[in-house]
Amino acid sequence: MSRVYLDWNATAPLRPEARAAMAEALDVTGNPSSVHAEGRAAKMLLERSRETLAEALGAAQADIVFTSCATEAAALALEGQGLTCAGIEHDAVRAWCAETLLVEASGRVTVADPAGAALQLANSETGVIQDLPHGLAVSDLTQAFGKIPFAFDWLGVEAGFVSAHKLGGPRGVGALILRAGADRPARLRGGGQESGRRAGTENLAGIAGFAAAAVAAQRDLAAGMAEKLAEMRDRLAMRLEDHDGNTMLPGRDSPRLPQTLSILTPGWRGETQVMQMDLAGFAVSAGSACSSGKVRSSGVLRAMGVPEADAGCALRVSFGATTTPEELDRFAAAWLSARARWQSKQGR
Repeated sequence: MSRVYLDWNATAPLRPEARAAMAEALDVTGNPSSVHAEGRAAKMLLERSRETLAEALGAAQADIVFTSCATEAAALALEGQGLTCAGIEHDAVRAWCAETLLVEASGRVTVADPAGAALQLANSETGVIQDLPHGLAVSDLTQAFGKIPFAFDWLGVEAGFVSAHKLGGPRGVGALILRAGADRPARLRGGGQESGRRAGTENLAGIAGFAAAAVAAQRDLAAGMAEKLAEMRDRLAMRLEDHDGNTMLPGRDSPRLPQTLSILTPGWRGETQVMQMDLAGFAVSAGSACSSGKVRSSGVLRAMGVPEADAGCALRVSFGATTTPEELDRFAAAWLSARARWQSKQGR
């Protein structure tokens, strides 16, 4: 049988709309910084894509700075800010912040000083969604964009950042979103592109693909895709949870992304499960794509109070618009069979 890709939170499959937009953009010869006709055509495509992305983000009153990825955008947003954050944040955020914010067992975080803090909108491993306090300094919107409805202008945050490949755009493109009047010093200096905030010739094809993918994702949301995926997630959860208490679903009692499920079976290592499922024809992960290749326990789960020995025993299933209920049923059958074999070896 064909393989089933269930690691969309790491990278979502490229949307046809993004592929088409990129192909068209590759035929645009000019450099957006050039003043001749070809350069003006490239500049027009760049700014049209910026406007399209701003509309999809609900960021009409914000500035959008294109970057190479969300990690670069995070560095632009966070460097020199002296912010605090929680242990559930992506490493790209934690690298710039002091981890002082406490995380509840539910995966939720309360922020006493929003102006001095960074807080993600949604977690990549558990899917837990946060209530962002008004006046928050920075928010990682990467996993939420295109998966749940929100408008940047309504969030009340000063800065946020997103990535194209998490919602079906190309890899290698991200964006920093700045509230009107907010600013950040450039980390890359040179030609003065992106209003002087990020030097370097813009990845025009990637940016065009990003904008097209964002429009397609918003279209899916408007058509009820989030509700459909949440039903599929909950059906899968009911099949996988061990009511004898051997398998848990971190974050299950909190608002979550509709297409993300964290599964924790104490004693059964996450990387072992990933390999077993890979051999069975399913692509899943043991956590964030930036850290799951390393044999270590999940910092997200440890921050939620899960013992370190158990925090390395989680599996993440994430899917999207083209995933079918039948594919999730096939995964459930394969995973339950693997768990039964593991339990048998453990004498359970």
